Amino acid sequence: MDTWYIRTEHMDVGYDGVPLIRDIEIGVRRGEILTLIGPNGSGKSTILKSMIRQLKLLAGVVVLDGEAMAAMREGDIAKKMAIVMTERLRAELMTGEDVVATGRYPYTGRLGILTAADRQKVREAVALVHGEDFADRPFGQISDGQRQRLLLARTVCQEPEVIVLDEPTSFLDVKHKLELLEILKKLVRERNVAVLMSLHELDLAQKISDRVVCVANNAVDRCGTPEEIFTNEYIEALYGMEAGSYNALFGSLEMARVWGEPRVFVIGGGGNGIPVYRALQRRGVPFDAGVLAENDVDYWVARALAVETVSVPAFAPMDEEAVAKASALILKCDHVICCLDTFGELNQGNRSLRDEAQRQGKLLPFDRLSELWTGGDR
Repeated sequence: MDTWYIRTEHMDVGYDGVPLIRDIEIGVRRGEILTLIGPNGSGKSTILKSMIRQLKLLAGVVVLDGEAMAAMREGDIAKKMAIVMTERLRAELMTGEDVVATGRYPYTGRLGILTAADRQKVREAVALVHGEDFADRPFGQISDGQRQRLLLARTVCQEPEVIVLDEPTSFLDVKHKLELLEILKKLVRERNVAVLMSLHELDLAQKISDRVVCVANNAVDRCGTPEEIFTNEYIEALYGMEAGSYNALFGSLEMARVWGEPRVFVIGGGGNGIPVYRALQRRGVPFDAGVLAENDVDYWVARALAVETVSVPAFAPMDEEAVAKASALILKCDHVICCLDTFGELNQGNRSLRDEAQRQGKLLPFDRLSELWTGGDR
């Protein structure tokens, strides 16, 4: 028995008969989230539109629940597949709840009359996306984010077995991005739904996906688990990143470091240095950092943003060599910012560096950080 709920076989996609991507072989199982990532214009949306028959296939076949979609009727597909694409829905004279209710039409017959049970499913779907406050308003007069939430509600009350979404979080704020993805995860867990989508937010794709398909350079470049896909080197190569860097551990991006003669040395650790590193980078102030253990969260951000980072191996005490190296860097700097209030047994080297900076009159309290770019006390 085929375990893929929807899959492609040797699929070629493109426009006006010209192939953009050839020989695509991807599939998603029920109870799984498969996410497409890749640069703008790489073909993610083209793949999705071809799979749902918005674009004509140039070659190959799409199989839905064991049957070639080309041979299926629209009504039968609608009972199995729900779609949320980025194109704006034209819904003149319809309220948000009316739009959600269209998710029940595959089950209502030709007259499209909703039963009391259908209406209840619509209300439940609206409540699931927290849309009660605006569902009764004209669909064209609510925000993009509110529309997106109601389109997801329409998908929910359609009761599909596979959901296809193109950039579903594009118009949502942080709160509603997380809520939308949590709803998708709940549908996957509780209703065994298959989810196929594209995302630009790498941090979200890394956290929610069971498998990831990478699209670049007119090809499916790689497919695997998030642990296989999201490495610093691969993501930077996939997107051709030339400025800044990607951190796979945090699923985050850092801006490009500020090069130049460092004016500041930052003593950090335990996450306390990260806000200072980023503040200095934003203001264009070159800095050095240390001494950091290589398993410290500060280390990864410092390594991306500092001109030079002094480090020691994980769980190792700060040896004399590392402290001496940091001390030499401090001599060349105008100021030292210490982000630590306490020092553990393995961190006594940083205590000595702080005391040294204080004796030299270079210690700058954190609350005077802005003096570095306003010109005060320089």
